[in-house]
Amino acid sequence: MSAVTTVRGEEELFARTAHLFATASEVTCAARDLNTFAVSRHTHHGLVQETRPKVRKLYQPAMLLNPSGAQHVRTVAAHGAQVRVTGDDINETIIIDRRFAILAGDLSDGLRSYSVVTEAAVVQNVQSLFDAAWRSGTELAVYDAQHADLTSLAPRVLELLASGCKDETAARTLGLGVRTYRRRVAELMTALGAESRFQAGIRAHELGLI
Repeated sequence: MSAVTTVRGEEELFARTAHLFATASEVTCAARDLNTFAVSRHTHHGLVQETRPKVRKLYQPAMLLNPSGAQHVRTVAAHGAQVRVTGDDINETIIIDRRFAILAGDLSDGLRSYSVVTEAAVVQNVQSLFDAAWRSGTELAVYDAQHADLTSLAPRVLELLASGCKDETAARTLGLGVRTYRRRVAELMTALGAESRFQAGIRAHELGLI
């Protein structure tokens, strides 16, 4: 394999890297949603079960707003992975044994491109970025405890935002005070990485939340 190999689509990526996952002793993954690295799910569905690798997964809060995403996150945690949540922007990356890095690229014609990197200096830099994000992240159990209300209310808040109703009406519908409702909206925008309600709607649509 050359220092940098570019592949297109999950099928080609898995064909190129299955042997790396199969013998991995350490796998780290940073992803914004379920769609970027479906290949990484194999680490918890039998592919490397015999080697029992150390697995760390770092996700953004929006992942937990989607029922499918939340279920996936809790499943990998139940299988022994260390999971943290970060509100920071993250580079979508998989690192295997600190020797190979898979960097997610652009989506074109329904297929995402990926760069498989073996250059030691580059992999080390990518690992350092991941480690910094990991240190600042919040453990899944702690995040769940801190944001239980937001997670449960998010689907209804998104529906009300999409309907265009006034804050007073939305707050009354949810049985909340207007200030509390607006605080929940602000928290939701933060979780989605959005700077406006309009941008939050676009992001929620991209994630299949509405």
